Amino acid sequence: MADYREAFVGIDVAKLKNAFAIAEAGREGEVRFFGEVDASVTSMRRVIGRIASRFDYVHFCIEAGPTGYGLYRLIRSLGHECTVVAPSLIPRKPGDRVKTNRRDAISLARLLRAGELTAVWVPDEGHESIRDLVRARAAAVETLRVHRQQVSAFMLKHGRSYPRKKSWTMRYLRWLQEQRFDHPAHQIALQEMVEAVRVSKERVERLERVIEEFVPAWSLAPIVWALQTLRGVDLIVAVTFVTEVGDASRFESPRQLMGYLGLVPGERSTGETVRRGGITKAGNGRVRHMLVESAWTYRHPPKVGKAKLYRLEQASPKVCEIAWKAQSRLTARYRMLSARGKRTTVVCTAIARELVGFMWAVAREARVT
Repeated sequence: MADYREAFVGIDVAKLKNAFAIAEAGREGEVRFFGEVDASVTSMRRVIGRIASRFDYVHFCIEAGPTGYGLYRLIRSLGHECTVVAPSLIPRKPGDRVKTNRRDAISLARLLRAGELTAVWVPDEGHESIRDLVRARAAAVETLRVHRQQVSAFMLKHGRSYPRKKSWTMRYLRWLQEQRFDHPAHQIALQEMVEAVRVSKERVERLERVIEEFVPAWSLAPIVWALQTLRGVDLIVAVTFVTEVGDASRFESPRQLMGYLGLVPGERSTGETVRRGGITKAGNGRVRHMLVESAWTYRHPPKVGKAKLYRLEQASPKVCEIAWKAQSRLTARYRMLSARGKRTTVVCTAIARELVGFMWAVAREARVT
């Protein structure tokens, strides 16, 4: 086995060309830059074959980025090991201000050989397609929020205040249509902004219908249905959780999943001094944001509504037991934390953290059944 040759290959992926660097095992000081190659599938097959022919074992790595997972799947289909790494978790020297494709590829190869890179979970093509659909819906929601904010700011600038508390209802839209301005330009500007709100809202509703249509044919649909037995978890929250987290069984414990979603407290301790601050906010912000919003529903006493009753009838007895236990515990914890004078934001974050634990349990149970 003295002539066994192993190599670690770092690939800096770009739109037109990919940069390759090779670090051989057992030769700590030598990392060779292989060169930049056209990013087409044919060129990638050829260069991967050339590199693999020189070694007995080759391990590739690429950064997660806007080019997607096409290269990862290509390398895996050719029978080689490939790791997709998180760009935000790649170790970097504080004083390093030079960034080129060559240096990035060499750094990836060296860190892969040293075992210093953090891999990310890679979904299959079906999972990725549903996730792209869910993210498109999230982008549409953000666009709707911006357009509504523009209308509100416009009315505030002109001293027009809606006399009721709840806005963006049909009554509010009628109130907007009744507003009259001295200058025609103001009237046109308001109508255009209201029309933008209408178009954005229709886009959100259209995407939600498409999500509802495609989820039943998805392999992880049973987990999506099971998660909806929990209070505050509707279709959008459930499908967002599953698309972003994936199979919850890959997390060994609920605490590990809480850390992945950035819902655990940060800590700065030294010696006997222990200081804990706010949540880390690491990991997936989309899921964390939705879970904190879902936690707001636990301010009410435990109760099973009409929609949840239908979901509970479709679920297994074990999932129903977990859902009721979650509702009983989290509503009580919400009351306790509020009684202590905790701010609502802090209370909802604490509830969201515990809700993740119950979602982990439901997901694992649905996966087993």
